[in-house]
Amino acid sequence: QVRLVESGGGSVQSGGSLTLSCAYSGYAIGPYYKGWFREAPGKAREGVASIDSDGNTDYSDSVKGRFTVSQDNAKNTLYLQMNNLQPEDTAIYHCASVPTYLRDLPDSKNMTPVQALAANVNGFGYWGQGTQVTVSS
Repeated sequence: QVRLVESGGGSVQSGGSLTLSCAYSGYAIGPYYKGWFREAPGKAREGVASIDSDGNTDYSDSVKGRFTVSQDNAKNTLYLQMNNLQPEDTAIYHCASVPTYLRDLPDSKNMTPVQALAANVNGFGYWGQGTQVTVSS
């Protein structure tokens, strides 16, 4: 099975930066794409960033221009560089891997890749335990 382990979370002041890492291992049949979603009390799960095997990326509007997702396949590691962090970014950040075919599901037809990742990860994909990011003003 696929395992993912996040690291790099912490507490920062507003405007600060953090880099999250996700070490992944294991095997899953078929093509998967990866990304990050976050969960915060009182808020819906939000897809943050995604990246596919071709390097195509997608971001939520709330983080676009501030966050950058990348992966190093040689190291089996996914990254999320977060700049200009704001209090509203406070959440538990999870990395995830979901089947590419999810993009073709009826409920995902009108979703961006990162939205589809967040919407379907619990039913179809894999995710890590998460790492806490706290941003204070």
